[in-house]
Amino acid sequence: MPDLVTHHRVTRLVSLQRALQELKPFIQDPRYLRSGRGIRNFGGMRPREFLANWLICAASNGDADGPYSFTSDPTGGDGIIVDEATGDTFCTEHVAVILPPDAPDPVGQAESLILKQIEDKNALGAEYASGKTLIVFNETPAGPWLPNRLTRALSRNLHFDAVWVVGLQSADADGSYVYGVTWLRLGPFFDAPTFTVRVTPDFGSWRVERRQ
Repeated sequence: MPDLVTHHRVTRLVSLQRALQELKPFIQDPRYLRSGRGIRNFGGMRPREFLANWLICAASNGDADGPYSFTSDPTGGDGIIVDEATGDTFCTEHVAVILPPDAPDPVGQAESLILKQIEDKNALGAEYASGKTLIVFNETPAGPWLPNRLTRALSRNLHFDAVWVVGLQSADADGSYVYGVTWLRLGPFFDAPTFTVRVTPDFGSWRVERRQ
C-alpha cells in the first residue's frame, strides 16, 4: 500500500500496552462496542474498530509490543495497521455482526452471519475493496464456527486483500477477557490461522496462543 503513514498526518499509538488501558472501559461495558461514538483524537475510529485493530496487532506480535501497530486513517478508513519493521501499511475496513435485541435466536448461525457481512462488503466492488483488509467484529451469541470451512466458503472473487474475524470468546470469573482472532487466509489449503488473546484482569498485559 502507499505509505499513507509517512506522507499524511496520522495519530499513532504510544504502545499496545498503553492502548489496552484505554480500551478497558469499552471492554468492560460492551454497550460502547455496539454503539459507542467515534474516538475524536483517533480520527473518529469507533471503539470496536479500535479494539479489533488492537487484537490483530496483539495476535501478530505475541505477548508483548512488537512491530505491528496501528494509526488513524487520513483517507477516512477505519485505521491503518503498520508493520514498523518493514514500513508496510494495511488500510482497514470494518463491519460488525450485531443483532438487534428482538432478533430470533441465532445459535448455530455464526458462520452464515459472518459470511453475509463479508459478502455484503465485497459486493461494493473492487474499486472500494482493493488494497484493503476487511475486519469482521463478531458480537453475537451465535455459537462456535469453523474457520477453515468459512474460508472455503468465501467468494473466489473476493476483492479485499485479506479478511480477519475477531470476537469475544469468554469473560472469565477472574476478570480476564479472552478474544478469538482468525485470519481467513485464502490459498490451496484454506488454512485459517487462529489465535486467542487473553487480556489479564488488570489490563496490564495479554497472552497470545496459536490454536490452529
